[in-house]
Amino acid sequence: MEQNFCQSCGMPLNEEHFSTNADGTQNTTFCNYCYKDGQFTSDVTMDQMIEQCVQYLDDFNKDSEQKFTKEEAIAQMKQYFPKLQRWQQ
Repeated sequence: MEQNFCQSCGMPLNEEHFSTNADGTQNTTFCNYCYKDGQFTSDVTMDQMIEQCVQYLDDFNKDSEQKFTKEEAIAQMKQYFPKLQRWQQ
């Protein structure tokens, strides 16, 4: 089964983290941290989102075979995030 990722923050999505649309139905595009009740939970730029996400780098590194420095993680996100639905122009 293909892994889905939040189209705002890039977090791997599973049913536990699905968000909700305005009508209360499940939204499988964004996580519940980024999107709730049909709206984004914060009005941020892509760079601000990257700064928020890099705060969780230690948690990511703990569970990952490949460890990233803060600078490496930011560089990776700056390449990846423009491909996410929320940040496409």
